[in-house]
Amino acid sequence: MKITYTIARIIFGLWFLFSGAEYFTNLGIQPLGTTAIAREFTLALIHSGLFAYIKVMEVVIGALVLANRGVFTAGLACLPLTAVIAYWNFVLDPGLIPDLFGIATIAFNLILIWPERERLWPLLVWKSDRP
Repeated sequence: MKITYTIARIIFGLWFLFSGAEYFTNLGIQPLGTTAIAREFTLALIHSGLFAYIKVMEVVIGALVLANRGVFTAGLACLPLTAVIAYWNFVLDPGLIPDLFGIATIAFNLILIWPERERLWPLLVWKSDRP
């Protein structure tokens, strides 16, 4: 499991660092999508300014994961991004390649969180002991 974790951490970290940094370099390789709804969604994020915040989060998460610092926290912070990325890939812009990217994003994110999963169980308590 340790080798799987390390490989996933490095790939995920490089992927997010590159994806986030690429937006600010204007290389023009940010996919907008192949369907009209995917393009509308992506352009709405860009025009609203929210996309820049997402890309900053990707850079920070990628750097933390690559540096092997705060990986669990970065993985948890990445869960909302992973959900949106998966939705975009599976629903808004479906196809073989987008589906593979959606699956990979979910898998890598879960692999990063998995070793620390016992820290999440207290969050799932249905009824608190506190008054």
